[in-house]
Amino acid sequence: MKILMLSATFPYPPTKGGTHNRTFNLLQPIALRHQVTLLTQRAEDVTEEDIAGLRQWVDELIIFPRPQAVKAGILAKIQRFGQFILKGTPPNVLFLYSHEMQTWIDDAVAAGKFEAITCEHSVNEIYIRPQWQQKLTTIIDIHSSIYRTCKNQLETNTSENPKRDRLFLPLLRRYEQQSIRKFSHVVVTTDEDEQQMRRFVPNAQVTVIPNGVDLDTFPYREKDLGGYNLVFVGGLDYFVNIDAACFFATEVFPQLQQQFPDATLTLVGSKPAPEVQALTEQNPAITVTGRVPSIAQYLHQATVAVAPLRTGFGMKIKTLEYMAAGTPVVGSDRGLEGIEVDSDRVPLRALRANTIEQYLQAIATLLTNPCLRAELASNARTMIEQEYTYLSLANRYEKIITGSYNLITDQK
Repeated sequence: MKILMLSATFPYPPTKGGTHNRTFNLLQPIALRHQVTLLTQRAEDVTEEDIAGLRQWVDELIIFPRPQAVKAGILAKIQRFGQFILKGTPPNVLFLYSHEMQTWIDDAVAAGKFEAITCEHSVNEIYIRPQWQQKLTTIIDIHSSIYRTCKNQLETNTSENPKRDRLFLPLLRRYEQQSIRKFSHVVVTTDEDEQQMRRFVPNAQVTVIPNGVDLDTFPYREKDLGGYNLVFVGGLDYFVNIDAACFFATEVFPQLQQQFPDATLTLVGSKPAPEVQALTEQNPAITVTGRVPSIAQYLHQATVAVAPLRTGFGMKIKTLEYMAAGTPVVGSDRGLEGIEVDSDRVPLRALRANTIEQYLQAIATLLTNPCLRAELASNARTMIEQEYTYLSLANRYEKIITGSYNLITDQK
């Protein structure tokens, strides 16, 4: 098939995590069997080496410049909110919108150049015309529901701007409900998001394709080094991870040190925000690495990996990477979302914690019990190998693309 994939995020290298990781690892196996054109935007941090690296994986790579920084000031914010009310599209989606990209896509569809279009993240929905689903496959890979995320941030008091988000919440509900109607098929990462999409549009075609792991990048560690070393991984310029890192470092870790004076905490992630960097000044047992060549190396050296997220929906790639590397996991409901770790149906794969006391108890249990660490590590790795390799997930994604296309042509 001739497939057009849209990704406002430049999805290379995939080691950047998040959207980069999922987009590239679903794209790469499909591009081996189909003619894939990738349409993307170039941010300032994208190098010529990144472009050359990505180009080798697709038939055609089309790159447009990323729009300039959004204007600051109260008047500009009021204007963006007014546009949101009138147009129904959130400011962050409008900010990434490119008229040149739209023209390119419109012309390609009119010329019949492609048989399927996928939107790799919900922000790319803006380029899709509702009528297109009558003549070609249109698929949106949502990653995580923006409505559910905003609602959760308000409920958990983790919103960056509660006044704004209370105004945005009903608008986001309307936006997400309307946007998914444009697509032949909707892909989500968790059962919870699937339920939300079906509440929005009961007759929508919705499929869960979870996040995954590249097992070559995250090999199972050779041995448990013991010790009292904790690790947290994530883009440390993203507010969800900033909140998690600061919460754990200031409210959980100091109390843990009272019981384990030799405990250390390593925060691994690119572009650490100032408040994250400041944690090292407050506590010398905390290290902030910035971007590293190998996340797996830090996971292999850790005794326990934590996923103390208090907001942010969707399946967390970091948690899957912890498990693939063989590092025992303590995570919150948000950190473990979409992963079956502690039900009666499966062997224990991680410990769950949502309060300070629960974190202290779970981590202390693992630090003092090497047999339990080994059990969790083995069970989690087995699960990853059986359910969360990107090759198998990409095969499922491919079946949706080709299956939806076949359905459309059959109806014609």
